[in-house]
Amino acid sequence: MVVYLLRRAAFLAVSLVVAMVVIFVLLRLLPGDPANALLSVDATPDQIAAARAQVGSDQPLVQQFATWAAQLLRLDLGESYISSRSVGDEVAARLAITLPLTLLAFGLALVVSLVVGITAAVKADRWYGILLSGFAQLGVAVPVFWVGVILVWIFALQLGLLPSGGFPRHDWEDPADALRSLTLPVITIAIVMSASLSRYVRAATLDVLGSDYLRTARAGGASRAEALLRHGVRNGAVPVVAVLGIELSTTLLGAVVVESVFTLPGLGSMLLTGIEQHDFANIQGVLVVSTLFVLLVGFAADVVQRLIDPRLRTSVSGNR
Repeated sequence: MVVYLLRRAAFLAVSLVVAMVVIFVLLRLLPGDPANALLSVDATPDQIAAARAQVGSDQPLVQQFATWAAQLLRLDLGESYISSRSVGDEVAARLAITLPLTLLAFGLALVVSLVVGITAAVKADRWYGILLSGFAQLGVAVPVFWVGVILVWIFALQLGLLPSGGFPRHDWEDPADALRSLTLPVITIAIVMSASLSRYVRAATLDVLGSDYLRTARAGGASRAEALLRHGVRNGAVPVVAVLGIELSTTLLGAVVVESVFTLPGLGSMLLTGIEQHDFANIQGVLVVSTLFVLLVGFAADVVQRLIDPRLRTSVSGNR
């Protein structure tokens, strides 16, 4: 297991470096110079040269990348071209909104998907099991922004129970007010995510229910519930954990849509603003942090899979 962790950590580091190169190169392939963010339409050649020197775009690409990589090694994401604010501080402030939104939605979706998926599999021959399966199929086809608009119309405009968007000016100084602002966005993401996750939970549960080891346990006198808890949970959890990692990653990356619907000042709005203003420092900062989050979630999912299933540990260690 230790050898695997070292290998997986090395792979994570290499993946992060490759992602940095891809992010840097793709941004430089876009038309226009990042110095344009600092210039007016009638800028003189001297002003253009000064702006390019300020943002470093007058240097060779290799030198620009080396400078940026050296900053990242110091945990410095640089400064915004437009506001001159620290990108790291701005990302941290935006993460205080995006990360709770992602984790709360993921936790709620996980609970709902486990209940719906297991019930739909165990009661597949009942009308409500079929109904739950239909809910999962329908939920996958519904766009997340449409769910958000519907929830705003019902709970904010019609009932007036929750705010339609925005976030408290003082962030988390009043946790109750902050959580109230996140309630509709969290439910929006959780509805769409739970529909997708419940399909995988249902499929994994059906595989377990049809397995030989479960029939053997039942033949030994165990009830269906006892057999599922003692023998089925671990085997059924292995494929679901991989999907959970993917869903958690895509939730953070897809938060840009939900944050736009609910006008939340999170990472998504920061990325959109950076793209509109051609602010490469902000764009690079958001993309690097998002990529690191995705890689860490994938790493954690792999480790959890091997902790659950000892067969994966023996295959990795070369014992069979």
